[in-house]
Order: sequence, then structure tokens, then C-alpha cells
Amino acid sequence: MAALLLAVPARADEAFVTSQPAETLSIVDLDTRRVVATLKIPGKPAGIAVSPDGARAFVTSPDGKVLTILDAAARTVEHRVEVGGGPLGVAVHPSGSPAYVADWYQHRVVAVDAASGTVAGEVQVGQSPSGLAVTPDGKLLLSADRDSDAVSFIDTSTLARTGSVQVGTRPFGITVDAAGTRAYTANVGSDDVSVIDIAARKLVGTVKVGQRPYAVALARGRAFVTDQYASTVSVFDTGTLQPVATIPVGDYPEGIAASRDGAFVYVANWEANTLSVIDTGTLGVVADIEVADGPRAFGAFLRRTD
Repeated sequence: MAALLLAVPARADEAFVTSQPAETLSIVDLDTRRVVATLKIPGKPAGIAVSPDGARAFVTSPDGKVLTILDAAARTVEHRVEVGGGPLGVAVHPSGSPAYVADWYQHRVVAVDAASGTVAGEVQVGQSPSGLAVTPDGKLLLSADRDSDAVSFIDTSTLARTGSVQVGTRPFGITVDAAGTRAYTANVGSDDVSVIDIAARKLVGTVKVGQRPYAVALARGRAFVTDQYASTVSVFDTGTLQPVATIPVGDYPEGIAASRDGAFVYVANWEANTLSVIDTGTLGVVADIEVADGPRAFGAFLRRTD
């Protein structure tokens, strides 16, 4: 029990936080809890995905209609890729390439080769895809199709849509667990989280959370959900699907991610211009880090440096 209450250092060393109105990417050292670099990203950046090895970061700019590919360590731009439409959510294959971009307006997912910065293909999905997630084995891509109230399944080897499942109203963020067995969607229209059995491709549970949930992070057998309009994070047990806690954070929380060791959960607060740090043992906020105006950090925004 004591081990659960200790705030051990997180193994994820940096946070890459997109700030949409400021058109910047704030890079936060998670040991010192300070912004150590700020990069200009034009086009109102929103979505972010850092490759599992920490080598690259991928940033979507809905207004600019581009995907920016960064060398994460050097803090330099490798490519700016014209993808058209309204790029929003982004995810990256566990191998580090390709990156997958959700096009909100043209109802498709675009695959982009990370090394060359070229478009490798696309697939039509449901209406207004937002969040994306790839299973740990890299075989399946899941798309939260907001205006279809559904999640699409895409075979990554063929880039073909192989099915879908209905979820709650207006799914936005989607997260796959470490085992690749379940996916969780934050449904902004029905104020709940849908739990999907990935292998069976069916809905297995629905959990009520706070008002207008945006995204989900998983840590220590619990789901942490940002409630935009409530300015809270709802916590529930992923085994029993029962509520555990409600944690006040900054105004209008959006992006959320858990450290690799599960010790901390990080929350980007759009109106407060902060990154809140939640201790997953005590379920309390232990720090608020100031970042640029309007942080969204929609996606996998934590970077490992080892």
C-alpha cells in the first residue's frame, strides 16, 4: 500500500504540448517540470503523436492542412507534409512509421511515411474521424469517427477498413490498453466512455463520467478521463468499470497521457494554460506547469529519452 502512495519519478521524460491559438509546441522536462523549449508550429496545431522510441514527433495543424514531422531530440522540422482537408488526430505505428492522420473534413485516414514525409496511402472511414490509436502489435488502427458515433477498424498491412462498432454519442479521443485487448472512447455528446473488446469488435461496457469527456489515459488498472466542461478528471476502475474518484484540474482539460511507469498522469488545460500533474497513487494534483496559450496535446504527447 505504501508503494502506491509514493510519488516515484516518471520514466517518460518529456511532454510535447501543442498550443493551438499560440501556434507553438511546448516541450516540458518532466523531472524539473519546466518548459525547456518552445517551437513555432503554424496552422493552429492540435494533434500530437510521439513515436514509441522517442525519435520523432508528429503534429497536425488543422488550419494549415499539414502534418509536421519533427526530430524530437534535435527539436528541428524534418518535413511539413500537405495532407489536405482538416488533419486532427494522429497516431504512429509502433515501428515508428507510418504516421496516421485523421482528416476531419474528408472522412478519411491518411498514412504518411515518417522518413520521407510522403503520403503512402489513405482509407475512408466514418464521418469526422478525430482520435486514432494503434494496437501494440501494430496490426490494427482504430479511428473514433465522431459524427458516425462509431469506431472504425483498419488493417494496417492493407490500409483497408475491416469493420466498425457503434459507441456513445460523438466519440473523440480513443485509447488502446497495453495488452491490445480493449479500447476506450471519450464520448463528448453522451458524457460517457465506451469500452470495446477489440478482438470481438463489440461494445462491452459504458461508464458515465463528467461533462463533455475528451480523452482517456490508462494507468495502474484505472482510466483517467478529461471532462472539458467540468474542469475535472474522472477516474474509474478498468476491471469493474466502477467510479473511483473525480479530480479537479485546470479549466477545460483536453489532452491526457500517463507516464510509462504509471506513477503520473499529465493533463493539458486549454483555458488555464497549464499542464497538471496527477499522482496516480494519491489521486491528487501535485503540480501545474505553465505552457503556451491554449494547450490541447491531443494524442500520445509523452516522449521517452532513454
